[in-house]
Amino acid sequence: MKVLSRILVLMLLCQVAFAQEIDDGDPLLNRPAERTYDIIRESGYLKVGVYENFPPYSYQVDGEPRGIDVEVGKRIAEEMGVEFKVHWIVPDESLGDDLRNNVWKGHYLAKRRLADVMMRVPYDKQYAYMQDSTGEYINEQVVLFGPYQQETWQIAFNPETLDGVDTVAKFQYHPIGVEIDTLPDFYLSSGLQGRMRDQVRHYPNVRKAFEAMREGTVSAVMGMRAEIDHELGHPENEEFRLAGNGFPGIGKQVWDVGMAIKHTHRQLGYAIEAIISEMVKSGEMQSLFSELGLRYGVPQYYREFLSDEALAKAEGQP
Repeated sequence: MKVLSRILVLMLLCQVAFAQEIDDGDPLLNRPAERTYDIIRESGYLKVGVYENFPPYSYQVDGEPRGIDVEVGKRIAEEMGVEFKVHWIVPDESLGDDLRNNVWKGHYLAKRRLADVMMRVPYDKQYAYMQDSTGEYINEQVVLFGPYQQETWQIAFNPETLDGVDTVAKFQYHPIGVEIDTLPDFYLSSGLQGRMRDQVRHYPNVRKAFEAMREGTVSAVMGMRAEIDHELGHPENEEFRLAGNGFPGIGKQVWDVGMAIKHTHRQLGYAIEAIISEMVKSGEMQSLFSELGLRYGVPQYYREFLSDEALAKAEGQP
């Protein structure tokens, strides 16, 4: 009887999983997997994938999507003449998992829950053409394109406990907060032959690390520049200051951020890339960041061919 009961339970679970994959009553989530450029235009909406609970890039306020990636997504949809729809991405163990689950294949329980385009993907040729042990391209199912921002690392510190941060060596003696399992975590824990490790304090996100700095638990916080800018924009953090130091020995100090689409949807990619290019070169992208209190970095992709005058315009300089 116990064996029969287990079989019945397994059959029921399989039926539920199958039903979820086919249709759970939400036509937006369960849209056709192959949404080409023409189909998107005919449908009247563009489904933009952004990471959930990831300020200042993408998050919710009173149930409404907010953040710089949301604003860029809305602008793309507007230029395409369609409605913006958000596809919230729950981060998996790796970027490859996120691309598989949200761009080209879908999660095994909901294979039709895919974004038309995914934001905040590192625009990195080395990653794009990475090969496995057999020589096969790991990311052959996606196209990485459309860099729209250059990101970097940043430290903010409490001037009441530190007179400045002229070198990261200071954190041999002063506690610093980082988001757990991020590059700042690994960098500070292993740098200077591990001499800063005991001063590294781990938090679930940068916001929690700033809370710890207000409480006096840490003297500084390291994170991505936009995350630090966002937190410093809150009145309760106005006493904190930006550090001007570099990060010797860090794996990657600056990088371009772009988007991803399924490799069979290149026409959509070309259309979005043209919109992004105009936003960057006209200075509109810089204005969007400025409106949210964030510093903007023109991607290295554009720095390689824009004239000094055109680069100044992209940076929002008069």
